[in-house]
Amino acid sequence: MMRKRYSVPYDKGEIEFSLPEGFGEPVVAEHQRMPPLRDVGAAIRAALRSPTGSAPLRDLAAPGDKVCIVVTDMTRPCPDHLLVPPLLEELRAAGVSGQDITLVIGVGMHRPSTAKEKAAKLGAEVAGRYAVLDADPLDQSRLVDLGLTTNGVPAVVNRETVEADLLIATGVVEPHLYAGYSGGRKTVAIGAAGERTIEVTHGPQMLDEPGTRLGRIEGNPFHQAVTEIAQKAGLRFILNVVLDEDRDVVALEAGEPEVAFERLVEVARDLYEVDLPRRFDVVIGGVGYPKDVNLYQTSRAPTYLHFAPQPVVKKGGTMIIPARCQEGVGQGLGEQRFYEIMRSARDATEIIEDARRRGYPAGGQRAYVVAKVLRECDVVIVGSEHPRLVEEMKMIPAADMAEALGFVEGKHGKGAELLIIPHALHTLPVVKG
Repeated sequence: MMRKRYSVPYDKGEIEFSLPEGFGEPVVAEHQRMPPLRDVGAAIRAALRSPTGSAPLRDLAAPGDKVCIVVTDMTRPCPDHLLVPPLLEELRAAGVSGQDITLVIGVGMHRPSTAKEKAAKLGAEVAGRYAVLDADPLDQSRLVDLGLTTNGVPAVVNRETVEADLLIATGVVEPHLYAGYSGGRKTVAIGAAGERTIEVTHGPQMLDEPGTRLGRIEGNPFHQAVTEIAQKAGLRFILNVVLDEDRDVVALEAGEPEVAFERLVEVARDLYEVDLPRRFDVVIGGVGYPKDVNLYQTSRAPTYLHFAPQPVVKKGGTMIIPARCQEGVGQGLGEQRFYEIMRSARDATEIIEDARRRGYPAGGQRAYVVAKVLRECDVVIVGSEHPRLVEEMKMIPAADMAEALGFVEGKHGKGAELLIIPHALHTLPVVKG
């Protein structure tokens, strides 16, 4: 009898596998399904005509206004090529000149975007017609210090955002390791932030706070900080979406940043949260493109599984993450700092202790949270084009799923309890047992 086949995303396709003979049936955790919007363009235009908690965008803008639109970078699946043109139409209807509009790509500590990526992100016509800049967290001449948030976080953001008469942001609302849910104010507050802001919001003191948790915004100090930073920068209007695993838009909101974001969080919770009966010995988590282009982004999957409301994997367990990682660890400054911290330490415990003692630069937070995972369980990266780098990062490379499952059999035996989460970054597992 043929063994049952399973699949999880890998690059722009899928990787298929069967469990070794003698293994029990795994639990497969799929998030809820929602029908995609039939006409996304019409839905965007309707949302812009009747925004949530705000006057229409064309009533907020006026001729002569300097307008800045902050959009996500290529590490986020936000369909900015669909969102930005209707925003520009509304601004034109308000009499705003194209010369007075600047689009800022919120790269955070990731690498700058290429001309090809800008065109893919915004559409060739928009990228060629308007001023499109990458945020720069290191260029002091382009940064403005807006003081401290009420919980002591420095609010340093790009000058283009602060000096605009009207500041707008796009974003995708999905589970986020620190903010609870991404989107909303975060595109400005982190994507267009200075290095010092990113360093403090992602520092060990913030990440050790009990309220800094995946899927949680209430009582979350990270969420509080990004909310205040965006308010200080003057963010007045957002256009955000919720996506399914195929990156189709299932919900969108436009309007006042706080109200529109919170409405989409309710949708995202219904979509992404999945109840589980218990913790498991082994979890296989899918990532897929664009998150699996490098190890920095891929490592979000094991941290999501660990920092769910309760860890999904038992202590001493194993996570299997298929990911191509064609860009290696990643090409940005934050990615390289992640690499250096992970590579140079003896083990995960040293990374954690050193971070708590001395702190780390922006980008080092990924090493800190990954080390917390590795102190509890093994992480196997399947199908990476850079297996030696995987080893340097204290993880285990496997050429294919057969090799990874062979490792599981040798470590846990055939009685291991397995969980498969095909879309690990779009599923919020909640252990109820």
